[in-house]
Amino acid sequence: MRLDKFLSQTGAGSRNEVKQAIRKGLVSVNGSIIKDASARVAEEKDAVCFKGQLFSFTKYHYYMLYKPAGVVTATKDSRQKTVLDLLTDIPVKGLFPVGRLDKDTEGLLLLTDDGALAHNLLAPKKHVDKTYLAEISIPLSVEAADALRRGVDIGEKKLTAPAKVELIEEKRILITIQEGRYHQIKRMLKAVGNEVLYLKRLSMGGLVLDENLRKGEFRPLREAEIEVLKKEYAHDDKRESTEEKTAGI
Repeated sequence: MRLDKFLSQTGAGSRNEVKQAIRKGLVSVNGSIIKDASARVAEEKDAVCFKGQLFSFTKYHYYMLYKPAGVVTATKDSRQKTVLDLLTDIPVKGLFPVGRLDKDTEGLLLLTDDGALAHNLLAPKKHVDKTYLAEISIPLSVEAADALRRGVDIGEKKLTAPAKVELIEEKRILITIQEGRYHQIKRMLKAVGNEVLYLKRLSMGGLVLDENLRKGEFRPLREAEIEVLKKEYAHDDKRESTEEKTAGI
């Protein structure tokens, strides 16, 4: 990788800023001053210092965002604020949201540039749990809760997969699903004669929304969180990977 590209991608500054610093002799590779921005570096082996600070290359990046309502889950939108607009002062390019949350839904959203991990988390065969807190218009009856646990008709060819449902308060429930159909939870509650007034995603697989984050705030994932996601949702074998790609998941 070019030296200037390496430094810009690791957060040292913009491409122009790092080029100027390189020309001024402020960058060293393995202890030697390098003044050529096009010099090649082995990003995972060479020790690159910028103004005395060591910069390490990270192949993939992972961020947890507490998505607020009113923001669309997209990489760009000409009319509305997107979740990427909230990730300020991050030099990483190519980030995208893993899955989506409706505009009026809040809560946990993972953003990354790791396409393989995103694919695994979204693949139906992985059965990744997604847990939401829902505030509903009327108390959920025992019959309605049982119907959600069995699967309900939301107007598609197949019933929804069985959901886990836990009553928290009279009009507050926890509901866990493994699918990602359009407006799924809202449609599921509507199918049993109810209405979702507020929806917040609390977790996705082993990743849980950090209670210290405020709406609109984000942080990098911790190493332990990344390892959990990679370990739990890695491909089982090459055959599964091929089948999923063929299915266009």
